[in-house]
Amino acid sequence: MARISKTAIVLGGLVLVVAVGYASAAAAQATSQPTPKNWNYEIKDGKRVPKGQRVNNADGSWREEVRQGSCITVKEKTSSGEYKETRRCD
Repeated sequence: MARISKTAIVLGGLVLVVAVGYASAAAAQATSQPTPKNWNYEIKDGKRVPKGQRVNNADGSWREEVRQGSCITVKEKTSSGEYKETRRCD
């Protein structure tokens, strides 16, 4: 009887180790994948952050418009590094 219980304990421990290994591998894989490009938000620090339509220019400047409900936030950065953010609600 003692032999059967030792075998059961060893097999149970082995199954537990394998299950934890699979769970940690799945969690690591899920966090390393980027957000798909067709989603309208990114996940940063566990929170949804709206993703806008960004236009990058050849000189390094960019302009991005993010719509949230009836409001539009326009973010602009010049090639010299000046950042400007405006918000208008209709």
